[in-house]
Amino acid sequence: SRITIPESRFTTLKLYDILGREVATLLNNEEIEGGEHEIEFNAEKFSSGVYFYRINVNNGEFVQIKKLMLMK
Repeated sequence: SRITIPESRFTTLKLYDILGREVATLLNNEEIEGGEHEIEFNAEKFSSGVYFYRINVNNGEFVQIKKLMLMK
């Protein structure tokens, strides 16, 4: 997944299953430099299906939720 941060910010990125349960934390309030970033994660232990990821920048300054389709 690619994310774009306009300038250096503390960022949290979490992955949720279709029922809204948190299944992974990919970034945990980590300082990310401004620009476009590609975040990779090992999906080996996850089943195919629909997931959601939530990006939280600067503790709520910006929050976005997007759908992710995992197909194996």
